[in-house]
Amino acid sequence: MNMLNLTYSYRIYPGLDQEAQMLDWLERCRRVYNYALAERKDWINSRKSPVNACSIRNEYIIPGDAPYPDYYQQQNALTKAKEEIPELKAVHSQVLQDALKRLDKSFKFRQERGFGFPRFKKFGQYRSLVFPQFKSHPVNGLEIKLPKVGAMPINLHRPIPDGFKVKQVRVVFKSSGWYAQLIIAADVNVPEPIPHGEPIGIDLGLEKFLAVSTGEMVERPRFFADLQSQLRWLQRKLRKKKKGSANYRKAQAKIRQLHEHIYNVRREFHFLTAHKLCDIAGIIFAEDLNLKMMSRGMLAKHCLDAAWGSFLEILKWVCWKRGVYFAKVDPHGTSQTCPQCATHTGNKELSQRVHHCGECGYTTDRDVAAAQVVVQRGLVLVADGQSAILPVEENCLGVPMKQESSRAILGSPHRNR
Repeated sequence: MNMLNLTYSYRIYPGLDQEAQMLDWLERCRRVYNYALAERKDWINSRKSPVNACSIRNEYIIPGDAPYPDYYQQQNALTKAKEEIPELKAVHSQVLQDALKRLDKSFKFRQERGFGFPRFKKFGQYRSLVFPQFKSHPVNGLEIKLPKVGAMPINLHRPIPDGFKVKQVRVVFKSSGWYAQLIIAADVNVPEPIPHGEPIGIDLGLEKFLAVSTGEMVERPRFFADLQSQLRWLQRKLRKKKKGSANYRKAQAKIRQLHEHIYNVRREFHFLTAHKLCDIAGIIFAEDLNLKMMSRGMLAKHCLDAAWGSFLEILKWVCWKRGVYFAKVDPHGTSQTCPQCATHTGNKELSQRVHHCGECGYTTDRDVAAAQVVVQRGLVLVADGQSAILPVEENCLGVPMKQESSRAILGSPHRNR
């Protein structure tokens, strides 16, 4: 049996004392995070300069036999720091340790990509607390009980499924209030979706958010661009306030609320679009785009506003949840290939929105033609690599499945979900 983890987010309503306590914890975790980050950066900088060529501005003098301050070294130092700084004892021990784990995860990610040190967090930028363990179920009725904080009301807008246990709780402070993200787990075996039903391909773009191989087009809402003028106006007001004053913090809160509103509207649109695609198909293919490269240049703001990466992750999750097969294909030349005769039509300018093939005369929208090429490539991959793509040999009831050809699987009727 495999462990299935899900995350459910609920609104919580702490009292005034509880809110003040958690805000104090956030600030102390932020200081622990920054101190540990400075300790690591100082150790690394002390090993950069040659012995005969010291830095002109400053020099980090750390003994040569001093070990690298990794997570375990800093965790042991945190225990000693609690004896010298009594304020740290007020914070739950595992919550403080999570700040060091978060920093260690950032450094490991830096080593994988090869650049980019984690940044120091300013006042108010550390906005979540993690409670990794619970002796008993923290949710009791309409209340949630957190260690050292106590019970507080929780809005259980959807019940926790039967058989799932709460493994971890992350308390997040947003501009709209406090939220509890419950990580629930259960020992269940969920098979991966198999190719079945109607296959479609999608092509993401800026003129239209996406085009479906069946001819449907989805308009792209300008989430950030439409509210950019309001954001610019709020930022000008913030610039005129005295830094650190009450009016400065109020202006910051309004900016955070606007950013959160943009995020929520965009995320809701992504989920609704993903569910609509799953309603009409049993197989969905998308391009494996280089999103980092596309988010640079003169169209970077619009590419980031569309958030294609977030949409593809949401689409992948919705497909898995609803039993729809999802896969990515090679995006090279999809807009330069005719889906009717596979002829290379040459490079097209961005202003050229119609695909017309000089060989077969096929004419359609440029993005729809690219989506049709995507679904053709996806079907070829499924047909060629059926044994590799379909590792599940039993259905959800544990009954062995018959070995069918790719043509039979792709031609099966679409199930109603």
